[in-house]
Amino acid sequence: MTMTEILLKNEVLWAIKLLISFITVLGAYKCFGKVGLFVWIPISMFIANVEVMILVKLFGLHASLGNIPYASAFLVTDILSEKYGEEDAKKAIWIGFFTNIVVALMINFALMFTPEVDGVETFGNLKSIFGLFPRFMIVGLISYAISQNIDIYLYKKLKDKFPNHLWIRNNGSTMVSQLIDNILFTTFAFIGVFPVSVMFEIFLSTYILKWIVAALDTPFLYLATKMDSKKSLC
Repeated sequence: MTMTEILLKNEVLWAIKLLISFITVLGAYKCFGKVGLFVWIPISMFIANVEVMILVKLFGLHASLGNIPYASAFLVTDILSEKYGEEDAKKAIWIGFFTNIVVALMINFALMFTPEVDGVETFGNLKSIFGLFPRFMIVGLISYAISQNIDIYLYKKLKDKFPNHLWIRNNGSTMVSQLIDNILFTTFAFIGVFPVSVMFEIFLSTYILKWIVAALDTPFLYLATKMDSKKSLC
């Protein structure tokens, strides 16, 4: 397989993964209503904190796979802000915050055990995967809490200013808050892990991809506003 074919494969898979994430968000909302959106936040954060360690080439730049599940959380808080208000959106943030702290503590506590001889290889694999997990988790949680609260604040302000333009408040709030999140996370999560040149590529590619994600999630936000969550499928 040539490098061009590999890059094309990555970009196609990225697009499919993005579509699956957005469809899953709508599916969770349709099945479980507001609760489904609350549940998606910690799911997306956990996946993002694992996948952030996976670097791939997308559109010719180094990129982290964690940007898709992480960006989907902003779609969720925008749906909550639009349909239920600021308080419910903030509640979802703190549910995600609490859940991921518990996950980080429990996983790292489990890695303190001494495994059986037959399980040493599996244990070592888990340790290599989750060795940097606490660092990514802590930085991710801090940048997540700051950027999500900014996103909710901006969404409300833009909704007051542009009540008939859903796409403006969706894209405007997400793009500004994601920039702040990107600066915080890239700086503190990857310093000392990757060279500065790679860090800059990760920052640039991640923000470009988040712009694309923010634009592409707009139709899904429109669909969510048309859904009647009281008539759930589950």
